Amino acid sequence: MNEKPWLRILIPFSGNLKSAIQNPKWWGIFACVLTFAFGGATVHAQQPKRIPRIGYLSPYDAATESARSEPYRRALRELGYIEGQNIVIEYRYGEGNDDRLPGFAAELVRLKVDIIVAGGGDPGILAVKNATKTIPIVLTGGGGDPVEAGYVQSLAHPGGNITGLTFLNRALGGKRLDLLKETFPRLSRVAVLYDPTAPSPTREVKEDLPVAAQALKLTIQPWHVRAADDFDKIFGAIGKQPPDGLYVAGAGQHLFTNRKRIAAFALKNRLPSIYVTREFVDAGGLMYYGADRAESYRRVAYFVDKILKGAKPADLPVEQPKKFELIINLKAAKQIGLTIPPTVLARADRVIK
Repeated sequence: MNEKPWLRILIPFSGNLKSAIQNPKWWGIFACVLTFAFGGATVHAQQPKRIPRIGYLSPYDAATESARSEPYRRALRELGYIEGQNIVIEYRYGEGNDDRLPGFAAELVRLKVDIIVAGGGDPGILAVKNATKTIPIVLTGGGGDPVEAGYVQSLAHPGGNITGLTFLNRALGGKRLDLLKETFPRLSRVAVLYDPTAPSPTREVKEDLPVAAQALKLTIQPWHVRAADDFDKIFGAIGKQPPDGLYVAGAGQHLFTNRKRIAAFALKNRLPSIYVTREFVDAGGLMYYGADRAESYRRVAYFVDKILKGAKPADLPVEQPKKFELIINLKAAKQIGLTIPPTVLARADRVIK
């Protein structure tokens, strides 16, 4: 009863093996047996391994995001992920238009990507958060406090499909004002530009900066930037109430895309300025203080690797930055006639000359 089917095929030849081997029919039967025995395993072995697909959504343009995310791509390569070989990355760029982000997020969901990396601030994060409750989402650090914003239940236990990094931008507002005051001791009034539609910068301007300003004996002058057309009106109004310095809270759509214009305004009016995004300094601004973005973006690769290996976002604690950097633009300082105090300059991680 336990006799194998293929043995029954060979039994007629078992009595005379020599004549069986010389019989052409034997070779045909033998070939069938081999195909039957090993064919299934061969087909299974030849099935191509599925390549993981990562979605990457950014509110910025390709050139800006490529420079930001290079440490992330390098870290992926160090972990053995070679783009185009054993991993595919689907990039989508808002190019300064936040209205495009929900459509791109929905497109990445339709592509059935394994993970979505959400670059930039609140608009991009909200777009992917609203697009899926199941695909893992990794934050690159933007968007303020992820607990306060409702993206995760807590930093230690995210609890849903979102994890990643936070830059602690709100928590650093007081430190930035302090740096501005130390750099320009005669500082008294500070104009603050922010996007009132962005939750984190709005809370910073309304709740955090006034407390820090009071301790430093500074006056805050908040200015809403809702559209690109607002700048002429705002700059004209600021000119009538000249401040001593400029603070740009957040990097919303209109602020970021007009960073050169904002930096030029600060230079023209000889205003010491500080920003929450380093690209403003590259555009001609005076100072940046915040998380070391390169180090943070490297950590994004860690989250991607863990999730691809089976970890759940709910179980991966959101990380806070371990390294911070101060960038000073000495070219800008010279243009506004400002000498950076040695105590501040000595703390700079990067100096633009």
